Amino acid sequence: MNGNKPRWLSIVYFIMCVSCLVYFGARLVIAGDPSGTLNYGSDGSIERLGYSINFTWTLVAAFLVFSMQAGFAMLGGFLQTKNMLGYIAHCFIDGTLGAIVFWVVGFALMFGGSEAAPGLEKGNAFIGFSGFFLSSGSYDVETVMLWLFQMVFATKAVTIIAGAVAERMKFVPYLIYSTCVCGAIYPIYGHWIWGGGWLSSLPYGAGCVDFAGAAVIHTVGGMLALTGAWVLGPRMNKFNPDGSSNAIPGHNINLVVLGTLFLAFGWFAFNAGSTLGATDLRISVIATNTFLGAAAGATIVIFVSYIIFEFADIGLACNGALAGLVGVTGACAYIPPWAAIAIGVVSGMIMWGTVIFVETKLKVDDPLGAVAVHGANGIWGMIAVGIFADGTYGGIRGCITGSIEQLKAQLIGVLVAMAWGLSTGALIFWLLKITMGLRVSELVEHEGVDIHLHGSPCYPAQDEITPLFGTADEEETAHRDRGIL
Repeated sequence: MNGNKPRWLSIVYFIMCVSCLVYFGARLVIAGDPSGTLNYGSDGSIERLGYSINFTWTLVAAFLVFSMQAGFAMLGGFLQTKNMLGYIAHCFIDGTLGAIVFWVVGFALMFGGSEAAPGLEKGNAFIGFSGFFLSSGSYDVETVMLWLFQMVFATKAVTIIAGAVAERMKFVPYLIYSTCVCGAIYPIYGHWIWGGGWLSSLPYGAGCVDFAGAAVIHTVGGMLALTGAWVLGPRMNKFNPDGSSNAIPGHNINLVVLGTLFLAFGWFAFNAGSTLGATDLRISVIATNTFLGAAAGATIVIFVSYIIFEFADIGLACNGALAGLVGVTGACAYIPPWAAIAIGVVSGMIMWGTVIFVETKLKVDDPLGAVAVHGANGIWGMIAVGIFADGTYGGIRGCITGSIEQLKAQLIGVLVAMAWGLSTGALIFWLLKITMGLRVSELVEHEGVDIHLHGSPCYPAQDEITPLFGTADEEETAHRDRGIL
């Protein structure tokens, strides 16, 4: 009976929370435009048509960005078979629990005070105060659309860390960390750049700009991944007593390639969808730059790996493509196509160098290379804006136009992102470590987190299936007697 008490308390707590949400939600005054009939033009008007086109574009982009969660899950091919389900579970919970947390609190902290949509009027340069629960004035078709698009971004930021802590982290601490990132860490820094916060108002250039999340998503996520992997410690047998490292091969490179292609496809919506409107014809340049960055990152890794190893490392090339995508994310709207290729080439080499540095110098075990792909190239992507922006979009001018003012703002923004991600990540993971523990036992790690934390292997072996009619020989005989064989 005592053993069941925590479970019953959890159920009671859940019912109380849901009841409070229903009660207070029902009492909120509706002040927005939940039907879209008051503020967005009359049916058949040109104004209404323009809104409809932009609404549709942004919503479809949100749907595609959500599908990138499947791409992240497929990157689990880099892991051992016995831990695949554990990693997929992390990706899945980021996209579900993370969405609820962002609805409750994250969105309001991020966009309150931005006046980006109705109901988001309250906030200051450091934090937002309106838009909680998408209620009252934020119960508006435009605000709800913005929430959906930003929610799928938030869930991608938190999933970055899953790859760095894979194969040895407990599930409950992961839930708590995911809640903290979607509810506070990601939204607060996001407010500083995208929510009208102080970084966007820096007195250099146009203030710190980040078109689709090089710093907001990737730098912050990469720094959280670094602290998580460091506090958690390396996997068993990753490092030898002399400090040298061992390769721990993944189980399915096919999944990795497919996951990379899924992510690359979703990235078109990730970047071009950030215009929040199809009537902004710059989307053609953004989409093209996105693809060129990925292609350049993969290509440089393929050629260099062939020169060094005398074979083309496709797994490494996949990370090169992802690195190119991250590197071009912050600048994709502000640069010409040739600059996207330059950014992608540098991104691929930064990824490779960071993988080596993190493993050999920092002695940090990052199974999927999240720090190298996202953290290092998120930093590079922000700097690239200050270098390659040509002034043809939004008045953003980089060094190639003869101005270094934008580069100053970008450097400040990325340094703040690094400090914010490292400090908050270290605090959360340290608190979790000393309170409930972060890491599974040696037995669980040896046998795999799948069967211990999730009750089933991801790939059940055929010889583990119990025959219906006794032994395998007896089952075959029974099948023959029934005319099945």
